[in-house]
Amino acid sequence: MHYRELGDSGLEVSEIGFGAWVVGTDWWGDRTEEQAKEMVRYALDQGINYFDTGDVYGHGRSEELIGEALGDRRDEVVVATKVGYDFYNNPQAGHGELPKEITPEWIRTATERSLDRLGFDTIDVLQLHNANVDEVDADVLETLDELKEEGLVNAVGWALGPSIGWLAEGDRAITEEFDSLQLVWNMLEQEVGNHFLETIAETGSNTSLIPRVPHSSGVLNEQVTRDTELDDDDHRSYRPDAWYETGWDKLDAVRFLERDGERTMSQASLQWLLYHDSVATVTPTFRTREDIDEWAAASDVPPLSDEEFQQVQSLYADGFGVDRDDGMDVLRSSVGGEDIETAGIDKRVA
Repeated sequence: MHYRELGDSGLEVSEIGFGAWVVGTDWWGDRTEEQAKEMVRYALDQGINYFDTGDVYGHGRSEELIGEALGDRRDEVVVATKVGYDFYNNPQAGHGELPKEITPEWIRTATERSLDRLGFDTIDVLQLHNANVDEVDADVLETLDELKEEGLVNAVGWALGPSIGWLAEGDRAITEEFDSLQLVWNMLEQEVGNHFLETIAETGSNTSLIPRVPHSSGVLNEQVTRDTELDDDDHRSYRPDAWYETGWDKLDAVRFLERDGERTMSQASLQWLLYHDSVATVTPTFRTREDIDEWAAASDVPPLSDEEFQQVQSLYADGFGVDRDDGMDVLRSSVGGEDIETAGIDKRVA
């Protein structure tokens, strides 16, 4: 496993991280709490030291299980969590959106409650969860600085949600020098990530990008194929059928990245993201030990050559040679009215 610095925080994170939305929830399949904790410990044994959770996942249960799983290995890990939803006073129907609270008072209260659940003295990375750009005012920024000064938080991040905001939010995080910016980004869904790469280049910011959904909801790792029937409660079932149909054709176009015995398609998809220096860690959704084995090992497989990367980009610019009837959604940036396509990304809390 290789490691990279997260922003200017001084925190070293594994190139492959652990998206802990599988812990304490049933969003990605059923598992017992002990099985979930065992997955966390197993991932740590494979060199993964970055664990990303959120206070709303399982209404706090994910944080509790992460803390219990890590136990006396706290010093070996970097744990990120998210705050910004009031699940304490509001019921949640399925995976639907809850009322948000992005205020100085709420951020401080939620941070203290997350610390209690995790059993930690300090949160390594505190992320604003799906905050709109106009919700993050000077008072919010001052509160984040105060939490760092008080030693309750080491670094701050901003996690983007597609139904709430993308471009203005990410640009703001970058210009305000947040340590991290989490987003949906993969080889087939490049628009948002490419935009932020340009912003980072233009501003000289050291904000690190943290891609999630790196396998495009099961297409690039072939866990969702033409023969797969997704249950209604599976997080991936919210993709349009048309998007999956074209996704499988796009997958065929990039199979040249596979190297028999050296690099699988799943690993190549992760290496495509790691090709970018601004990426600190990639957080796939682990469902099994086999996932952890294969994807943790992706850090050590041959990286993409410049030629391979440019070939992917040429294919992307040409739509991978696939007709555009792919169920793409168009979302609008919160500020400036800029449209951006999001390839059917589901609109629930993530």
